[in-house]
Amino acid sequence: MSIANTCVLIAAVLPVITMGAAKAATAGKRRSEGGYDNNNPREWAAKQSGWKGRAAAAQNNGFEALPLFVFAVLAAQFAGLDQVRTDQLAMAFIGIRLVYTALYFANVAALRSVVWVAGVGVTIAIFAPTLTLPF
Repeated sequence: MSIANTCVLIAAVLPVITMGAAKAATAGKRRSEGGYDNNNPREWAAKQSGWKGRAAAAQNNGFEALPLFVFAVLAAQFAGLDQVRTDQLAMAFIGIRLVYTALYFANVAALRSVVWVAGVGVTIAIFAPTLTLPF
């Protein structure tokens, strides 16, 4: 498995870990006391506030960013682009997503948005060279 493919796996698991932190913070609490509600997980997530609410939003954003990243990596590999470059950009994407998630937890909105743009930019950088290749 290439480094880029490993990064795809990490990108897929990162949102789950993000929300898992919020769920773990309510461990030991009953549902009636705000503990995690596995019967109504989306309703429970929507009721969260503070960092746990932001964790839910970060999870959603992680899942939203995932398809374009996966497509970019697969397109680059299918096109036979330089694997080292693809690996490096994929690792940069993961680093950016980790920083983005930390900024979301810390409620640093403006910088978080800048980091989000960087993540989109890296994804485009992975994919863009395929636009000039005849498939």
